[in-house]
Amino acid sequence: MQLFDWIVLIVTLLFIVGYGSWKTKGSKNVEDFILGNNETPWYTVGLSVMATQASAITFLSTPGQAYHDGMGFVQFYFGLPIAMIVICVTFIPLYHKNKVYTAYEFLEKRFDVKTRSLAAILFLVQRGLGTGLTIYAPAIILSALLGWNLTLMNIIIGLLVIIYTFSGGTKAVNVTQKQQMFVIMSGMFITFFLILHYLPNDMTFTSAMHIAGANDKMNIVDFSFDPEEKYTFWSGITGGFFLALAYFGTDQSQVGRYLSGKSVRESQMGLIMNGLLKVPMQFFILLTGVMVFVFFQFNPVPLNFNPNNKIVIEKSAYKEEYHALEKKLITLSEDKKVINLLYIDQLNQDYDNPILRKELVALSNKEKDLRDRAKEIISKADSNSETNDKDYVFFHFILHYLPKGLIGLLLAVILSAAMSSTASGLNALASTTAIDIYKRNLKTEKSEKHYLNATKFFTLFWGVIAILFACVGTLFENLIQLVNIIGSIFYGTVLGIFLVGFYLRRVQAKPMFYSAIISQITIFIIYYFMIYTQEKLGYLWLNFIGAMLTIVLALLMQVLFFKGKPDVEEVVLE
Repeated sequence: MQLFDWIVLIVTLLFIVGYGSWKTKGSKNVEDFILGNNETPWYTVGLSVMATQASAITFLSTPGQAYHDGMGFVQFYFGLPIAMIVICVTFIPLYHKNKVYTAYEFLEKRFDVKTRSLAAILFLVQRGLGTGLTIYAPAIILSALLGWNLTLMNIIIGLLVIIYTFSGGTKAVNVTQKQQMFVIMSGMFITFFLILHYLPNDMTFTSAMHIAGANDKMNIVDFSFDPEEKYTFWSGITGGFFLALAYFGTDQSQVGRYLSGKSVRESQMGLIMNGLLKVPMQFFILLTGVMVFVFFQFNPVPLNFNPNNKIVIEKSAYKEEYHALEKKLITLSEDKKVINLLYIDQLNQDYDNPILRKELVALSNKEKDLRDRAKEIISKADSNSETNDKDYVFFHFILHYLPKGLIGLLLAVILSAAMSSTASGLNALASTTAIDIYKRNLKTEKSEKHYLNATKFFTLFWGVIAILFACVGTLFENLIQLVNIIGSIFYGTVLGIFLVGFYLRRVQAKPMFYSAIISQITIFIIYYFMIYTQEKLGYLWLNFIGAMLTIVLALLMQVLFFKGKPDVEEVVLE
């Protein structure tokens, strides 16, 4: 980090915080604070929805995922565009028709206060945990790579977000996320084209794709029916669809983004924009990771990208054994560079040499073997060390190979992404706590000013909780990888409640409430025995199982135990 990098980083972050606070200060009432007075245009809705999902984890982990495993992760998003259409057709019109502040408010009109409270509490648990993760994930990586104090990083990120979210609510979140998305995508595009520029002079983008393909990094679609495979076409189009439907349709951090739209049409256009751009954006980020892989075929690469592990090794009795592996990797890297240059030369003559391709695969397998042996040594040196270094790959490239100024810009990208997703989380947590828990259970009438102040207080409260959770995050292992798993554990049940509410008018409140509780307990059991202990099931399937289980149980209970007329006013669903 040079002085110019610091200037770029600090100016970018202060501008976002200052602009968001200044532009949106002085909310007059709860509607203004939570819904932005329904003044948000469709393109701001679309950008805000994208920025909410695109946390710092997206820009730290996704390129590293592609570096190690290739483009297959993009299948995770295959169900998203279909989910956007369903939400636009069903969810948005009903939310607007019933004039709700939060998604869970609809559930009381459809069922009862118990069902509303259950869905709200499930949301608060998983989103409260997830918001802490959006702070902790970038903080732990930045602190490891830059030597910054982890606790201080957590506090800085959290406080920056609290300042403008407390000040302007939904308006502040929407306004700042436009700036953040501009910073994020500018930084990623500049980085991508710099990587291409850094490749050997006679190497074209097509040649780079051939090298990536030879190393199995371009296997985009997997039609395997193996349930143990995390990412396949089928898990993406089903589990991914249900996850997207739950996240964008029932998670208040996203629902709050499009409830602030000027009209039903503006909200729908914003979500369709997200559906059209999200998969290409993720494809591009993954492709950037693949280009980083190609870049390291011609440049020195560490045995493990996590710098903490290097420190652990240097203080251990396994130092010499690890150094021996490093020497082997240096030799192997030189061999790879020679073979890759020969392969490119053959490609320039329009000949994809199968012998050289096999040799490239063999060298990649040898490198993988060296890395696996290195992980074993690191684990022996310190059993608590995180040997999975996927999250550190992209940042290693940023710190060691980008020019002055761009390091600061990419740091701003990471922190902007952290701030955007954290701000949406805090705003949603505060809105849900104030409207669905506090206001609903308050026995006496209070003024609009009172509820506005209560919502602001809960913004501050959840901000402090998120910072505290991030600060104790070191007590947990593999926390960064948990963010999508946590969502999948809770989303299925909540989505099932909403789907029954929207489409199955005959199901009453009691069967819905009890089936949701049984479904959630069942998901906990499935996760523990099928995923956590044995890894027999990809976690994406939890979204599908949870939703289907909730729906089927609700129907069965209604037929077997709660026969009678529906307890729903038809006007709610018309």
